[in-house]
Amino acid sequence: MQSSHLLLEEPIRMASILEPSKASFFPAMTKIVGTLGPRSRSVEVLSGCLTAGMSVARFDFSWHDPEYHQETLENLKAAVKLTKKLCAVMLDTVGPELQVVNKSEKAISLEADATVILTPDEGQEASSNLLPINFDGLSKAVKKGDTIFIGQYLFTGSETTSVWLEVSEVQENDVVCVIKNTATLTGALFTLHASQIRIELPTLSDKDKEVISSWGVKNKIDFLSLSYTRHAEDVRHAREFLSKQGDLYQTQIFAKIENIEGLNHFDEILQEADGIILSRGNLGIDLPPEKVFLFQKAALYKCNVAGKPAVVTRVVDSMTDNLRPTRAEATDVANAVLDGSDAILLGAETLRGLYPVETISTVGKICAEAEKVFNQDLYFKKTVKYVGEPMTHLESIASSAVRAAIKVKASVIICFTSSGRAARLIAKYRPTMPVLSVVIPRLKTNQLKWSFSGAFEARQSLIVRCLFPMLADPRHPAESTSATNESVLKVALDYGKASGVVKPHDRVVVCQKVGDASVVKIIELED
Repeated sequence: MQSSHLLLEEPIRMASILEPSKASFFPAMTKIVGTLGPRSRSVEVLSGCLTAGMSVARFDFSWHDPEYHQETLENLKAAVKLTKKLCAVMLDTVGPELQVVNKSEKAISLEADATVILTPDEGQEASSNLLPINFDGLSKAVKKGDTIFIGQYLFTGSETTSVWLEVSEVQENDVVCVIKNTATLTGALFTLHASQIRIELPTLSDKDKEVISSWGVKNKIDFLSLSYTRHAEDVRHAREFLSKQGDLYQTQIFAKIENIEGLNHFDEILQEADGIILSRGNLGIDLPPEKVFLFQKAALYKCNVAGKPAVVTRVVDSMTDNLRPTRAEATDVANAVLDGSDAILLGAETLRGLYPVETISTVGKICAEAEKVFNQDLYFKKTVKYVGEPMTHLESIASSAVRAAIKVKASVIICFTSSGRAARLIAKYRPTMPVLSVVIPRLKTNQLKWSFSGAFEARQSLIVRCLFPMLADPRHPAESTSATNESVLKVALDYGKASGVVKPHDRVVVCQKVGDASVVKIIELED
């Protein structure tokens, strides 16, 4: 695997670009998060999504009810059994999201240069002249000249399914706006985003808490996507709430950075959160277009050196209706990988897009190609320099395992872990080969019953670049003590062989604990 690694800084034969990509058991090191919805909820389509490379399923609670999402999740479980592909579950909160309410669900046509009134009176019928919203404080938050975007899911202001408004005046509780582009809004709910305006609503709403404490607890969600995270306190508040919700004390919190306020407090949010989602849809509206790339590069760098997963959104919008991405989108996906993104999050493309499976497959292929030219050597040196000396014991072991694997051209790194921390630290150094994260279950009790840990830890590595988890059988020790006792290492190697990652005469780097010591060893496989 190492031998085929190229660098963009080195000359590349143009003919090699035309060589077909080789199929792999792991479609790409970079993970894909798919948002499930009307176009991606049948067992058949979900099986296709998993096979194509989706490893995390996102359930967006800003639309539809828990019963609908439960049906989708049951289908996902059936698809996981069929494909034998692990998939984590992410619950996306509504947060302080403003919405236009269209009870009749009739299409609303809006013409450029006409005016439309936004009113908090939800009893009114939505029309081309009047749009009821779910927030009575908008008139106090905006002023003449402010920008507002409205759309069903996408609201770039450049397409016919979303509209760009400019506030012309405020009349008591109503906001009068001039329409800047012709558009048709369809559906029951449209998202409203007021650019660079603070909305005085809690980050974790009562509705969110209700969904988490019922649907979230029932389904033991792996990730909570905290929409509109603005301060570190938002994450602390969410974590405190999760800690009182049964098994959800183990749920990881991914802070969604969606506005200027979140950007201004990025460093403190990163310190508190388990991971970051760069919500380029909303943030792309708040930021000047020429600054979006700068935020992406700076944020991904900060996440990388902190060893926390970073997820990039809104990459192939055009694939919602088209079978191929635009040239700019294809390049954008590759640049997200080269910038250090752990995962790509697909929203409307899989939720209501016409080609969910093809979109996941295409994004995975682009990621895999970009990974081939990722400058791991430069990245490794920068990360080591940032960490500094003296390193912690675990950090030293992780970086040594990656350096050893690259030097001996290992085909895979196998890491034994209980909490998942050791595997995530290895992934932090971005090895060029897959890392099999073998999660060793631990026996635990709540004084009423015994249970094994490990399932959460295994699924939570499904959002981390390079990591591919497998849950070990608790009956097998990490290291074999007798010739007849099958070790977990043998099971992991057999899995690697079956998946085509490990072949005869390959070298494998193993990272494990032996007693109180952490050990990195190199194994050369026989026939």
